[in-house]
Parts: sequence; structure tokens; C-alpha cells
Amino acid sequence: MFRDDEPVFKRKYGKYYFNPRNPTGFALIIGSLLFAGVMLLLMKAHAGPFAGPDEPTTRPSSTWTGWYPPADDPAQPFTEPPAPDPTATP
Repeated sequence: MFRDDEPVFKRKYGKYYFNPRNPTGFALIIGSLLFAGVMLLLMKAHAGPFAGPDEPTTRPSSTWTGWYPPADDPAQPFTEPPAPDPTATP
């Protein structure tokens, strides 16, 4: 099954891949599959590096209304645009 004279990486169609006939290549294949499987399980369980914060974040108080305009730029009241002049030609 394994041959030590086989290279660890082989090239096919211009891309390199792990050679399953080499013991090191086979171990790299199994290791990468195990790593990917463990990462997927950790993501699903929200554990490890994918865990959320320990304490839930608190919401702002009920007096907070959202965005406040800057103090030096007061909000201008809304004014209607002028009506078009019916005598003007386009």
C-alpha cells in the first residue's frame, strides 16, 4: 500500500496534491480531514475560537433615542420646494 520511494506531493494538471501512496502524504490527508471535521464541529457547537462573549451584551437604556445631531449644526426645518413656473418653456 505505501511506498517510501514515492514523493509526498505529486503534480497533476499543474496543481500539487498530497500523494496517498506515501506514508507522509497519507498522514497529511488524514490530518487535514480530521482538522476540517473538528473545526466544523466547533463552529456548530459555538465552542473554542467560535464561542461568543461570556456575558450577553446589554441594550442601551430606554431614554436613548438613537442618533443625536451635532451641537454646532442644528437641524433645519423641512421646507417645500418652489412650485414650477407654468409659463417657463423647457
